[in-house]
Amino acid sequence: MSMSEKTGRLSMFPIPKSIAIVWLNIALSLVLSAIALGVGFSQGKLAAQEVIFFTVILAAVLFVLLNYVAVVFETRAAARAAATEDESEAESGRARQLWHSNRVLIIGMAGLLVLYLLITAGVPEFRSVKNLIAFLVLELILLFAFKVSGYFAAGRSAFIGLIVLVALVVISAFSIEGFLSAANIRAILLFAAFLGIASVGQTMVALMGGLDLSIPYVIGSSNIALLFLITLGVPSYVAFGFVLVLGGIVGLLNGIISFRLQGQALIVTLGTGFAVAGFTQIMTSIGSQFAGNVFGTVPGWLSNLAAMNGRFFGLPFPPTIIIWLVIAVVMIVGLRTTAWGRNLYALGGNRRSASLIGVSEVKYWIAAYVVSGVFAALAGSLLLGWSGGAFIGVGDPYLFTTLAAVVIGGTSLLGGNGGYGFTVIGVLVLQVLTSFLLGIGLEYEWQQFIFGLLILPMVALYGRSPHIRATV
Repeated sequence: MSMSEKTGRLSMFPIPKSIAIVWLNIALSLVLSAIALGVGFSQGKLAAQEVIFFTVILAAVLFVLLNYVAVVFETRAAARAAATEDESEAESGRARQLWHSNRVLIIGMAGLLVLYLLITAGVPEFRSVKNLIAFLVLELILLFAFKVSGYFAAGRSAFIGLIVLVALVVISAFSIEGFLSAANIRAILLFAAFLGIASVGQTMVALMGGLDLSIPYVIGSSNIALLFLITLGVPSYVAFGFVLVLGGIVGLLNGIISFRLQGQALIVTLGTGFAVAGFTQIMTSIGSQFAGNVFGTVPGWLSNLAAMNGRFFGLPFPPTIIIWLVIAVVMIVGLRTTAWGRNLYALGGNRRSASLIGVSEVKYWIAAYVVSGVFAALAGSLLLGWSGGAFIGVGDPYLFTTLAAVVIGGTSLLGGNGGYGFTVIGVLVLQVLTSFLLGIGLEYEWQQFIFGLLILPMVALYGRSPHIRATV
């Protein structure tokens, strides 16, 4: 193709050679224009005729621009075809390298774009210029985080997690009135505390290369067992401690059985969880018609610990938040500075090497599951103070959110890499995200759908590093 022909194609009304590309451009123009039409009507600032007129103009401009871009790429493709074989191979190599080095970023941002279009199409309240600007800001922040995170090789996941958290807070504050109010921040921290406490054991188990899917069932069982014991006349403090011991026993069984059946931790813990939940319901429903529910009076000290209006030394915020803060500090410091924590990382990194230096794998494995059971029971007991009533299904939302918090934070499920500090970041990301979805008025089904879709690009953007066993 001569230079004059190239210039002519680009200077006149551009039409790609491929009919399929033309139809694709038409479809994209119509979809984007339809979104703009919805946003225009939702704003209510222009007359209907003006909105339609501007939408038609936008569709035409988009179609021309998309065709122009397609023609440019076709022209470049033709030029590459005419180049020498060596030049073509070099160009192909550069393209592959570009894709290889940025594929996670491209997939993540494309996923967020698809998600934004889905929300805009299905939720009329979301169609606003303000939300469009917020989405573009989020994309730019994630782009910045991904590119800059390369300078933080030792804590890349934590860095990106913090950037994502800040981005969500900024966008939520920009999109939702009252998001940064004291009441809303208190609610976010309280629910994050419940999830964070439940995720303590999941983090430890993950550092060993295992999983604990019994956590939600232990939470639900502890919730109804505690109130059941209190209604029987057992002193509330004694009942509280007894429930924690029972959670530890469940963790002990999980640890022993899963260690004997190596590689089956997921099935073992899931089966144990079902059994515990069923047994607890049987015991608490004997002589009662309310299976799965226990009615009684929650002690005032427990309500104060976890209720939204709880007070800590006269200050208006629930003590559960302080409990979580103390647990987080102890876990982060303990895992990083004590011999016990270092041995846990060693076993997760390379069990054989750790056993050769005298670290008992069975003791640490079982201990991790015992801790998981105790903290799951603690979360269930605190949730009783928050709700004021017992229900076996109170732990259902924690089935995969504890696992999601661990993964989003950056702890490897293969073991040996991560920590509870990473999990804290993941917990806050999930809780702020949940608060944002509630704030924009989405129904529960939409929340679950979007929540699942958002986890995927977030995890992809973190670009997990190779496992430690692959680097030694």
